[in-house]
Amino acid sequence: MKLTVNGQAHEVAAETLAALLRELDFQGSWLATALNGEVVPARERDRCRLSNGDRIEILSPMKGG
Repeated sequence: MKLTVNGQAHEVAAETLAALLRELDFQGSWLATALNGEVVPARERDRCRLSNGDRIEILSPMKGG
């Protein structure tokens, strides 16, 4: 399936948002995710089905000053 993740095209096998995070090696409960502009809470990622052409944003907090 072809998805856009953080602005970059990806060809993936994942069918859910949780599976996509594992496939792309994103780890941690502190991640924020959005599917096609809608926030997806961590507890819903296993049930969040992906479709060809979806846009996913994965954000993580950064330290800095």
